[in-house]
Amino acid sequence: MSEGDCTNLGELVTEPEVEALVRGICFKTGPPGTVGVELEWIVHEPHRPRLPLAPERLDAAYVALRALPLRSALTVEPGGQLELSSLPAATLTECVSAMRADLTAVRTALRDHGLVLSGHGTDPWRPPRRVLRQPRYDALEASLDRAGPAGRSMMCSSASVQVCLDAGYEEPGPLGHGRRWLLAHLLGAVLVAAFANSPMLSGRSTGWRSTRQLLWERIDSGRSGAPPLRAEPRAAWARHVLDAPVMCVRSDEGPWQVPDGLSFREWIRGGAPRPPTRSDLDYHLTTLFPPVRPRGHLELRMIDAQSGDDGWLVPLAVTTALFDDPHAAETAYRAVKPLAERAGPLPAPHNPLWRDAARIGLADPELREAATACFTAALDALPRFGVDEGVRRAVADFTHRYVVRGRCPADDALDLLHPTSQGRTVRS
Repeated sequence: MSEGDCTNLGELVTEPEVEALVRGICFKTGPPGTVGVELEWIVHEPHRPRLPLAPERLDAAYVALRALPLRSALTVEPGGQLELSSLPAATLTECVSAMRADLTAVRTALRDHGLVLSGHGTDPWRPPRRVLRQPRYDALEASLDRAGPAGRSMMCSSASVQVCLDAGYEEPGPLGHGRRWLLAHLLGAVLVAAFANSPMLSGRSTGWRSTRQLLWERIDSGRSGAPPLRAEPRAAWARHVLDAPVMCVRSDEGPWQVPDGLSFREWIRGGAPRPPTRSDLDYHLTTLFPPVRPRGHLELRMIDAQSGDDGWLVPLAVTTALFDDPHAAETAYRAVKPLAERAGPLPAPHNPLWRDAARIGLADPELREAATACFTAALDALPRFGVDEGVRRAVADFTHRYVVRGRCPADDALDLLHPTSQGRTVRS
């Protein structure tokens, strides 16, 4: 159904029905076996990255891209960022091969339009500027503005590497869905720190290694936060969906309503002019942006976009190995389990652990120790996935260049700004 087609919204839903639907569709268990990746990129001129791009110019480039025979889905973010979303792949090698081929085609086509892709967690050059004018983004902007300016920067100036993995077995164990859900939220802080790559926003240094993660922390916690981890995952997520704020009430005529503080549960109980339907529930699920989003599979959303043509390979390979290899998964869980005490009762990303990961990266000794153990386990596991030598070498190079030295990609940019600080300057 298109954004504007709100005349056939389906059956009305009750609270018990919502809980049952969410439990059924958001955690589909079984043997872990498929992997996917979603890559967001900043688009700019190669020699004039500070130049704002006219919407018409971006439109022309994206028309050409949509004519390509890509295997990945191509979408555009509100600020003109490009996103490529792979199909679920049966192996890590298949996922890497398909995305590499699509990126080669996209980069070639963009060069014909005088444009390139850059991997940064936030646009380091230009202020946020929305180029997409659609009811969804009008409503999202109005909703996020209530919490301050971070929402617009998140919409228009951020980019990520999102790794998608199966939810896991129904049964307990290293590959069980309960363990993988907990691992994702604790390991997530380590991934934030290790791959932090956004120390700049709109032409200035922010003092954070991952400014992108800072932006997520500063928007409405009901929209960007995780549910409590101590509860059973399906029950916790179902309650979270019901109690999360409604972004919009869609309509066929006029602007969509943007209610202030209305939860989906309150909407069911009569908090809006019309009751919600199954279609409204499906749409509501797409407006929640926690660091780990269950969509049948697990979508890990906390990793900054990475620099270089193949920088994205490393977080994809490391994360897949740590989740889908039983030995590596057990090693990773033992390495990150002590971090739970430091996280405290607040959900990610609004707790001290995630805040420190975004602010100082692997300069934090505890995060560095956990990251070293996890990357070592991933390197040991990758040969069992049959990936090529190039992928293994990329992970090894990243581990030695950054992880074992307590550094992250953001430190390279900070070294250029503060040559005598070795990337360790932290501003409040």
